[in-house]
Amino acid sequence: MRKLLFTLVLAAVLWTVMFCPVTAPYVDFWWMMTASALTLCVLSSVFNRGWWKQMRWSWSNVAWGITIAVVLWVIFWVGDKVAAWLFSFARSQVSAIYGMKEGWSPWLLSVLMLVLIGPAEEIFWRGYVQRSLSLRWGPDAGFIVSTLCYALVHVGSLNFMLVMAALTAGAVWGLLYRLFPHRFSAIILSHALWDVAVFVVFPI
Repeated sequence: MRKLLFTLVLAAVLWTVMFCPVTAPYVDFWWMMTASALTLCVLSSVFNRGWWKQMRWSWSNVAWGITIAVVLWVIFWVGDKVAAWLFSFARSQVSAIYGMKEGWSPWLLSVLMLVLIGPAEEIFWRGYVQRSLSLRWGPDAGFIVSTLCYALVHVGSLNFMLVMAALTAGAVWGLLYRLFPHRFSAIILSHALWDVAVFVVFPI
């Protein structure tokens, strides 16, 4: 449990440094995000060597991954419209999130998110955090606590829309992992595809 707590504290510190308005201007966001996600992924593999046993690549899982990414994009598209109607600050906060990609090549961002960031985040948050908590406290508690942790590490951004986005996406991926752990490879693929879709190809 101490190793898990260490990684969660480390994730909170790294995400706060990346997203906090006070520290964010002093770091290169995308390179730090890549390094942070890979660091947590490596620690996941060192502290918990069983996550890859759930990896099953098949055409079925590829189809699942694509479908999940599409459904999640639709959820966010609808959520963006509802949030803009409810909150006057919603659009400006969403624009601030998209502002992080300014000056970056769309192709480079796509590669980073598809190959490194998306898969590494899933391996850490679902393959390590949720899996470890589920083994210790049961699958329902593991799902709830890991989803809340995934959202809370974004609180330092002081961006309500970002925190809600993390909570929503984390709940979707976490619930899928809770119900279909054998589809872990599909969940990883969906995260990577959704990242590229929502940030580069079809921004909301």
